[in-house]
Amino acid sequence: MAPAKLHSDDVLDVATASNYKDFNVRHYALDLDVNFDSKSIDGTAILDVEVLRPVDCVTLDIHTLEIKKITQLYNGNVLDFDIKPFAAYGSSLNIKHKFEKEDSVKLEIQYTAPSTAPGVCWLEKEQTAGKKHPYMYTQGQAVLNRSFFPCVDTPAVKSTYSATVKVPKGLRAVMSADEWTDGEEPNVFKFNMTKPIPAYLVALAVGDIKSAKIGPRSRVWSEPVKLEAARAEFDGVVEEFISIAENLYGPYVWGRYDLLIMPPSFPFGGMENPCLTFVTPCLVVGDKSLTDVVMHEIAHSWFGNLVTNGNWSDFWLNEGLTMYAQRRICTSTESFGEAYTCLEARTGLALLREQMDDSGEDHHLNKLRVVIEPGVDPDDTYNETPYEKGFCFCSFLQSQVGSLQKFDNFLKAYVEKFKYKSVVGEDFLQFYFEYFPELKEKENELELDKWLHTAGWPSFVPDLSAGDNLTKPAEQLAAMWAGEKDTENVSRDITGWPTYQVLHFLDQLMEKSNLPMKEISDTYKHISKSHNAEIQLRWSKVTLKNDYQPDFPQVRQFLEEQGKQKYTLPVYKALMKSSETAKKLAYEVFENTKDQLHVNVRKRVHEILHSD
Repeated sequence: MAPAKLHSDDVLDVATASNYKDFNVRHYALDLDVNFDSKSIDGTAILDVEVLRPVDCVTLDIHTLEIKKITQLYNGNVLDFDIKPFAAYGSSLNIKHKFEKEDSVKLEIQYTAPSTAPGVCWLEKEQTAGKKHPYMYTQGQAVLNRSFFPCVDTPAVKSTYSATVKVPKGLRAVMSADEWTDGEEPNVFKFNMTKPIPAYLVALAVGDIKSAKIGPRSRVWSEPVKLEAARAEFDGVVEEFISIAENLYGPYVWGRYDLLIMPPSFPFGGMENPCLTFVTPCLVVGDKSLTDVVMHEIAHSWFGNLVTNGNWSDFWLNEGLTMYAQRRICTSTESFGEAYTCLEARTGLALLREQMDDSGEDHHLNKLRVVIEPGVDPDDTYNETPYEKGFCFCSFLQSQVGSLQKFDNFLKAYVEKFKYKSVVGEDFLQFYFEYFPELKEKENELELDKWLHTAGWPSFVPDLSAGDNLTKPAEQLAAMWAGEKDTENVSRDITGWPTYQVLHFLDQLMEKSNLPMKEISDTYKHISKSHNAEIQLRWSKVTLKNDYQPDFPQVRQFLEEQGKQKYTLPVYKALMKSSETAKKLAYEVFENTKDQLHVNVRKRVHEILHSD
């Protein structure tokens, strides 16, 4: 019996050069030799291909890869190929051969990923936490893994993979796979991912990496100097989060769930590589206050990894559902709870509000479904919209069905129906009305098309009043510092405030003018000197808006110590909107740190500095 047809089957991903509708890659077998001296990977990729219709060419995605030889296994035929430009972010590798429908062939591709490959990040030992050994990691999302290995680089296609990785003496390799074994030779590691995943989720890191147990199915991996702090930060909480998620959305299918604490230049808060989430070291603050980021990555195990957006225009299916699931998990935890979750959600919506104020609400990237034109890098469309507007859309759909549990049960059924598949918005919404047929007659009233295709602020925001006992004191304190009426008796003491209450206070300060910055900085030295990156981000923005130059050294230090996109880009934008002194600081810091930044972050910062 043929599988049911999906709407995603008829949608073309314009960000891939491959003719992926003509064939299916069932498995990638990678053999990788990691060379730190040349900053290159010598690789062999064997693709197990099932031909779906007669073709004269199999086209794959590559970017900067040096292709040496392509062989059809079993008969040993060396195949002709050519490479043609596709977009700024990649080329097409065209393998010339007559393939018949239902052919099952294995194509062996010998290649090198050079030092210029943007998805393979090489760090000198000075750029690591331990400063003794170099480090390498890959970052595939959205379209960068085509510079790591020849592949069908679209979320529409899922494959299993295996890898044998040879690394220099004293280093170890880790990958996003459920089965790990040491090779027969020293410094050789073997991996096998038995569940099908899109190419962007294949991930590798190599460095001076050790591990510690943090749960019955979890370990944390880190450079040795960070390991104990990382173990203390995440011990116990990961299993709590996974167990709550399983109760809400069904079994965790990936076996192990490990965390890899990345070097400071890692551009994201977390990357949900299955079985091995890559996370920023900014989360290791000593009080577990930012572990909700790990909740988000755990939620991706259902939304994004198990059921995946069929193209990058529907990125909200990955991120909006994950934000909703994260906050459902957070509400159910002992350490966070409903009030804290509502406060965190307000903080997220404040970021969305700031983004829309900055870009203008009618900017096309403020649509839930973004139209990505051919040649446009999907990474250039990244912003808060799929996360926070996507969360609001999920909350709106939940509001139509009544209880939270009904919507949880719907999402569990959605995961079960579409697991290991890639879908688009129409698949999700069609199933929504199949699951809740009583809503079908009011489909037009729900204005779903407007939700997907109209830019601007979400037309529905969930009730977050459960957080009022945390938000109102923060708002009153900000008003007091701004000298507003009837705030003279507001206490300045914020001892014991949870992190997100402090963040809300700082968000409120951002909306005020003519602040007594020296007094505020002196009163809250634990804020102005904080090592919590979320606090540092907001204090930097308050400092720059008010051109409080005595705290510019903290801004500099923040940009020098980390390279996370979410933190780095807003601070550079704030620098360029501030005084001439601030602008000079921006150019100076970027010149000193640009080689430490991920290539995408470096490009975005350069655009900010030269936007005029």
